Amino acid sequence: MKFKDNLPIYLQIEDYIYLQIAQDKLQAGEKLPSVRALALELTVNANTVQRALREMTAKGYIFTKRGEGNFVTTDEGRLEEMKSKLLKQELAAFVSRMEKLGVERENLTGLLASYLDDTREEQHEDFGD
Repeated sequence: MKFKDNLPIYLQIEDYIYLQIAQDKLQAGEKLPSVRALALELTVNANTVQRALREMTAKGYIFTKRGEGNFVTTDEGRLEEMKSKLLKQELAAFVSRMEKLGVERENLTGLLASYLDDTREEQHEDFGD
């Protein structure tokens, strides 16, 4: 994983795990990899991973079973809240990038609709429809 310099690594690890959950790579109630395994996978210090997991536990997105490890919450409401938060973050980043390119907010809906129509037509062409 490539880390950005402008955001603490533990927050980026949180975002990475949130994305894994949102993409259903980690399911509700599923055990997360161990702190050590995550640290090796992400090439970071285990204490940094532990901090990210502690924060996620405090927010209610994961829970710890003593002696067994960390697990994704089974609270579907919390998971939907997390996915909604991720979606809003992505949308905010998209809008910010479009504004930097000189696109006015009023034009975003039309621009996005046009793009979606174009890609839908391309998909049909790919399948010979």
